[in-house]
Amino acid sequence: MYQIHCLNPIAKVGLEKFSDQYQMTDEAAKAQGILVRSASMHEMELPASLLAVARAGAGVNNIPLDKCAEKGIVVFNTPGANANGVKELVLAGMLLAARDVVGGIEWVKSAKEDENIAKSAEKEKKKFAGTEIMGKKLGVIGLGAIGVKVANAAAALGMEVYGYDPYLSVNAAWNLSRSVKHVLNVDDIYGECDYITIHVPLLDSTRGMINGEAIGKMKTGVNILNFARDLLVQETDVLEGLKSGRIAHYVSDFPNATTAGQPGCIVIPHLGASTEESEDNCAVMAVEEMMDYLENGNIRNSVNYPACDMGMCTNAGRVAVFHKNIANMISKFTAVFGGKGINISDMTNKSRGEVAYTMLDVETVPDGEIVKALEEIPGVFRARIVKA
Repeated sequence: MYQIHCLNPIAKVGLEKFSDQYQMTDEAAKAQGILVRSASMHEMELPASLLAVARAGAGVNNIPLDKCAEKGIVVFNTPGANANGVKELVLAGMLLAARDVVGGIEWVKSAKEDENIAKSAEKEKKKFAGTEIMGKKLGVIGLGAIGVKVANAAAALGMEVYGYDPYLSVNAAWNLSRSVKHVLNVDDIYGECDYITIHVPLLDSTRGMINGEAIGKMKTGVNILNFARDLLVQETDVLEGLKSGRIAHYVSDFPNATTAGQPGCIVIPHLGASTEESEDNCAVMAVEEMMDYLENGNIRNSVNYPACDMGMCTNAGRVAVFHKNIANMISKFTAVFGGKGINISDMTNKSRGEVAYTMLDVETVPDGEIVKALEEIPGVFRARIVKA
């Protein structure tokens, strides 16, 4: 029986996917699996029982990835599950920047006692007039699951779309509309586009990438949209850009004391993935990833270990080993099994940076002695019997 703990509320449609092999627990210390959305795990003591963490969403800044990797804990996320919800809000953000809908609505509220509000509106509406997005240039920085959807939708609305992603995947390239212009230098987006939307993960290399230097390369009157991560943008530089007129609007899904209520800032209370459909999709995907890993050892959409899939085990047993990506590890593993007279019928080894993952199907039921012997090998973080 696997024990599962939820650090945040997880959509019921996802939790219902768990079979009778699983039991929900309120005690994280007893869990083999943890489901999480936004709760921070950085200060959390990770229990020895913990095998997997599944984030019902894309971002994993709230999870200590390196610490989990060193303990042989696989961390999953759900890329693409909430992409449509975020895409739709990005489109709404562009329209809010193009047309002063918010200002117009606020004016109507303030004039609610005016008996002649209809006539007054005809006089006042010119204050809220804007522009159309059709024919305008949109730059999409980051062509992952969300960026591709935003680019394609904007192209369908008649925008001239530029896309930048130095790590564009084959799958993303196949899904990208032919009308989207793939540029190789982000400066082309800065210099050409009326709207710029950013959809990259928060890494050391991307932190604060929209800063004073980047803004200085942008067209006067540019509209910047940030529905990815707040720290991708140096927001104090954005405020300077708004004051100077270089930036027309900054649309963000991350409210904070820097931008809230500031002129030119349209700040949304982190609603990007907050749709029923997105939350359901993320929950289902997170649960399915966790079940496949706990029951079969297969890794799909992990952010700290390589993808690895051996299907269902049809042999007597399956053992998984988490280890450093260094030479001669496989020979040491096979020597352990050979020394105990256990034949290996199938095996796979995958690496990701400094870590690696090996699965071995064996023809004899493995026991705790195998795990102990494997974990005594220098460079092994953890060994686990997946099936016995």
